[in-house]
Amino acid sequence: DFMLFEESDLLKELPEQFFAGLVAKVNAKVAEGADIINLGQGNPDQPTYDHIVEALRVSAKNPANHKYSQFRGNRPFKEAAASFYKNHYGVDLDSEREICVMGGAKIGLVELPLALMNPGELLLLPDPGYPDYLSGVSLGRVAYETFPLTAENDFLPDLEAIPEGTARRAKFIYINYPNNPTGAVATKVFYEKLVAWAKTYEVGVVSDLAYGALGYQGYENPSFLATPGAKDVGIEFYTFSKTFNMAGWRLAFAGGNAEMIEALNLIQDHLFVGIFPALQEAGITALLDPKSEEAVAQLNAVYDSRRDAFVQAAANIGWQAFPSRGSFYAWMPVPKGYTSESFADLLLEKAHVAVAPGKGFGPAGDAYVRIGLLVEPERLVEAVNRIADLHLFNN
Repeated sequence: DFMLFEESDLLKELPEQFFAGLVAKVNAKVAEGADIINLGQGNPDQPTYDHIVEALRVSAKNPANHKYSQFRGNRPFKEAAASFYKNHYGVDLDSEREICVMGGAKIGLVELPLALMNPGELLLLPDPGYPDYLSGVSLGRVAYETFPLTAENDFLPDLEAIPEGTARRAKFIYINYPNNPTGAVATKVFYEKLVAWAKTYEVGVVSDLAYGALGYQGYENPSFLATPGAKDVGIEFYTFSKTFNMAGWRLAFAGGNAEMIEALNLIQDHLFVGIFPALQEAGITALLDPKSEEAVAQLNAVYDSRRDAFVQAAANIGWQAFPSRGSFYAWMPVPKGYTSESFADLLLEKAHVAVAPGKGFGPAGDAYVRIGLLVEPERLVEAVNRIADLHLFNN
């Protein structure tokens, strides 16, 4: 006589995890013994920098770090986060009032509608965009509308094209540059327009700077918070995942508007009890040790060489990449007669190459697939050679 425990209506309404299906397909092929070149993921392949691992080793041995941390992050870590923003972006942040510490930026992006919106209020999201933004929509029971990112506009939103009524109704807008999935980058001029637009329509801005440290050929990605007036209208999330290859460590912070930060801190008071103190100490090393600067420069050189190898090889077979200048993705058009899913299925089946279908990032992404530049250049070129054998492109 088993009791039945039914999921809540809230859980039933959650969006399906699109990429869970992709991972299952890839794993099934690998289980058959196929040599799959997996370009479908967004998981950094390089190890965390040695000096950060060593800092964690030392910190983990200190019994003081085995106790509960402060609910809202330990003061030295928040001070380091503020120093990092001052050093890198010239932004002044009050470490107590304008910084929120979290176990990965995904937490903040998903909890924000719960903390700052009421059911039915409107959130504006990019299409294509990071799928987990929709988890926050479901959990917060808010309404959402998308704005298109198009190649003609370098995958930046055309703010003027957002209907006046929609802009007036919207409570928040999510922005993500360098962009996942397209690899597009933002400019200071765009952020200036965004702040002006946000003030005109009274819309809060949420900037997701997950890939901020990754710029092609030395491109320095601006911070939204460095824009005059940005703190009046919004916040920015900064994660350790991509900058320091610390994806599995789950460490991030948000900075900016004090009221928004307070709301995020308050919801986290109820959901969490802070981050392992030794992790925060290692995080201080990541943010402030000069060795991090050199390591990030070397990491960018690795991604540049991979991007060049892949994009050049693809161009040779008539497959033209969008000229991405940030993140570690290439955004590639789907050949005529295919959707992103049918094309991805074909590549997995016939070429043993896994890619992420653009549709997983929203309807506007369906004409593209996302390539993760997270294997060595030789494997990227080999992937293109395998795809070339399918004769899908006119070169």
